[in-house]
Amino acid sequence: MKASLLALLLPAAATARFIEETEINRVIPYPDGLIEEPVEQFLVELSPGEVKWITEEQKWELRRAGQNFMDITEHGDLGSLRLAAKTKPVFPSKVKLQSDVNPLLGNLTKSLMKDHLETFTSFHTRFYKSDYGRQSSEWLLKTVQDTIKEAGADAYGVTAKHFTHPWGQNSVIATIPGKSAATVVLGAHQDSINLWFPSVLPAPGADDDGSGTVTILEAFRVLLQSQDVMMGNASNTIEFHWYSAEEGGLLGSQAIFADYEKKGRNIKAMLQQDMTGFIQRTIDAGKPESVGVITDFVDPGLTAFIKKIIEEYCEIPWVETKCGYACSDHASASKAGYPSAFVIESAFGDSDNHIHGTDDLIEYLSFDHMLQHARMSLGLVYELGFTDFAKLESEAQMGEMSEL
Repeated sequence: MKASLLALLLPAAATARFIEETEINRVIPYPDGLIEEPVEQFLVELSPGEVKWITEEQKWELRRAGQNFMDITEHGDLGSLRLAAKTKPVFPSKVKLQSDVNPLLGNLTKSLMKDHLETFTSFHTRFYKSDYGRQSSEWLLKTVQDTIKEAGADAYGVTAKHFTHPWGQNSVIATIPGKSAATVVLGAHQDSINLWFPSVLPAPGADDDGSGTVTILEAFRVLLQSQDVMMGNASNTIEFHWYSAEEGGLLGSQAIFADYEKKGRNIKAMLQQDMTGFIQRTIDAGKPESVGVITDFVDPGLTAFIKKIIEEYCEIPWVETKCGYACSDHASASKAGYPSAFVIESAFGDSDNHIHGTDDLIEYLSFDHMLQHARMSLGLVYELGFTDFAKLESEAQMGEMSEL
């Protein structure tokens, strides 16, 4: 199809997308005629405090226009329970567990990431409301559970479970218990979407966010090769999250962090890996291959420590970049009052331009680059897993008192 013709047809196609049976606006017969049932609406937050009611189709219109949002219909009070409990997060001043981390880095493999991604992208779509999305979530959970069993970590209480959602595709949470309930979280989102016809067209989602999904899965696999971590000797509990329904407005991650907030969970840090494999636009622009470190709407202390992790454990540099409000699942953790950060494959302006359609394919990705993200992920969760946060916080308080 010629580009000019495509430009004419796509807007019309967007408004005439396939509607699943559950989405049909029902018409109810009455003696005096027909009454159309109102279209379901959702409350979305476009920026802090800026909210509006929209339909589901308007969600995709916003996304096609490049507008991020959080669907806060069910979690408008996220963060309200922790308003009084917020304390300034404190992170290590330097990286210091190189002797433990470096031997593990050599065990990370590109081949397993590729194998997993080939299977993950073989689902017609991972749209969170589709049965394919449910199936891909089931495959992901089994793969994580198999990883635990192969490591023998199930004998030490390491688990992987679904965090269930009403839309069908469930999030996945893997937990490695530590000496304390203080928790470090590494996350990625598992769903994909085709923004023109979400319910019917293919959405392989190789980069968005299949790449992040398999990147943290590989970091999880190798982390379990540490006997200290597997046997629960880390100072803190470590969790790996694979969120459902990020594309629908951070729905899965909001549900999880709302649950954690209500339970009083002590989350010390959360890092999101969303898109870790595309570098072509960076190379074409003559820029150095880099890890993109998001600097807006993130915790500055955690972000500063992540830069140190990249400098120590990656073979490429970092570059600062911005992505706007609610651009990925770290925003849910942040809104709940937990320190969060986000890294991406490049400067945001050079990131993958194939996403949200049929062309988000493996062939455009660099597994060498994904390996760098896996190195960073592994280094971060190991360093923070063994961080004595109570001691850091006490030292910070003492320092503040001495300055008075």
